[in-house]
Amino acid sequence: MEEIISKEELNRLMNLRGKVRGDGMKNYAEFVFKEKGEEGLKKLEETMKSLGYPIKYREMRKMEFFPLGLEALTLVLIKQLFNFDDKKFQEMGKFGVKLSIIIKVFMQYFVSPEKLAKAASQMWRKGVTVGELKMVEYNKDKKYLILRLEDFYFHPLHCHIIQGYFLAALQMLLKIKATCQETKCLYRGDEFHEFLLKW
Repeated sequence: MEEIISKEELNRLMNLRGKVRGDGMKNYAEFVFKEKGEEGLKKLEETMKSLGYPIKYREMRKMEFFPLGLEALTLVLIKQLFNFDDKKFQEMGKFGVKLSIIIKVFMQYFVSPEKLAKAASQMWRKGVTVGELKMVEYNKDKKYLILRLEDFYFHPLHCHIIQGYFLAALQMLLKIKATCQETKCLYRGDEFHEFLLKW
């Protein structure tokens, strides 16, 4: 049987510093269910169990904190088991915004992209204990903003999830088509992640 993840990679993921709320992992599991049905979700849970991390995603508490490595492992296994491409992971991020308690609460208070971007750091900290998200630039006339995520080492798959999150939140706020591009990335040799959002 083919090894789904090496011991070295598993150890690296499980040694990631920081914690994350169960909100994201529950949402990823719901996305798997939507795309691959009950069998897909069962396959994901059985694989997690075989690696020593028995998780019943639907029983997780959304607001409880879990090791960041569990979320990273969940994403890696979803990639390995279902061969989702980058676009599918971005779609998973968008899907998560619709289900996220944290984002729904924050979205009630925003009336502009600028206010949303200024609160991004606070929103990030509510869900993740490491990394810092900040607004670098906002241009109302040219209709763009730049968000920077510093000191966040996770997994390249998460970059696509974040793009989906940002895009869905902006579209939810403005009710118009928008774009999100990761212009800088730690995994490409940059010092931080940076995202350009346009509308």
